[in-house]
Order: sequence, then structure tokens, then C-alpha cells
Amino acid sequence: MKLFESLSRYQPQALGVLRIMTALQFIEHGSQKLFNFPVSADPHALSGLTMTAGILEFAGGILLALGLFTRPVAFLLAGEMAIAYFMAHMPRDFFPVNNGGDSAMAPAPDVLKGMRARARPWSHTLMA
Repeated sequence: MKLFESLSRYQPQALGVLRIMTALQFIEHGSQKLFNFPVSADPHALSGLTMTAGILEFAGGILLALGLFTRPVAFLLAGEMAIAYFMAHMPRDFFPVNNGGDSAMAPAPDVLKGMRARARPWSHTLMA
């Protein structure tokens, strides 16, 4: 199809936008865990596991946004999301729509795509 062929030249830029938007979601979730910003109606106590998740999400989100170490960071964040889902959400209910696990599962395909694709546009070249 001619439309898809003409759009394929924009694939690196589209992947860069996807990487940056996913990184901003991780930064937001990490800063809410660590600094309670944006302010949550239900702030959580900062236990060891929550602090570890917050640090991974905040620091990993910044590294992803800058395009630094994208593959190892994406691997760590994918593992962190899987752990978060199975430890915090899955015991509540099997279905993600009922257990609140949508937010833990939603960025997973983006992160896994980031592991496979190189982060060429708008990124630094350190292990990208």
C-alpha cells in the first residue's frame, strides 16, 4: 500500500515519540511514589519495595527520555512492571480491568518495543 510505504520513512521519529511519552509516564509514576507529586488522594507509605519501584521508575524514565542505556533500562522496567502486576494487582482479581493493573500493563508493549528497537532519533548514543 502506497500510504504505508510513504509513512515508513517516519518510523524512527514515531518510535522516538513513543519512547519519550512512555518515559514521561514512568517519571510521573516514580515521582508520585517518591515525592507525592502529582499529589495523590491516597499517598502510600514509602516501604522498601515502593521506594525501589519509585527509584526504578523515576531514574529509568529519565534515562529513557534522554535515550541513555535504553535497552538495559527497558529490560529492568519491563521486569519491574511484571513484578508490580503479579505482586500488587493480580492477588486482587484475575482481570486487569477489575484489579487496577491496567496502569502496570499498559506501557509493557512500548517498553518491550524499546528493547528491540534502537533509540536513534532524539537520543544520546550510549548503549541506545
